[in-house]
Amino acid sequence: MKATNQLVNFLEKELAISGNAISLALRHCQQTPNFLAITLWQYGFINLDQLAQIFDWLEEAGTGNWGR
Repeated sequence: MKATNQLVNFLEKELAISGNAISLALRHCQQTPNFLAITLWQYGFINLDQLAQIFDWLEEAGTGNWGR
């Protein structure tokens, strides 16, 4: 499974981020999908605690190049 898909699954299942919010963020960071978490935060779809959870998940998942 592509790492971006794994991240989206985490966002939807663990953080209850809506699919619409994720889709919007993905459209805005299409060239650099590794900015997905930051884009979600910039648009107010997640708070700082959730942003930290995403970064923790990314670190644990070992997906340093998850946008590729």
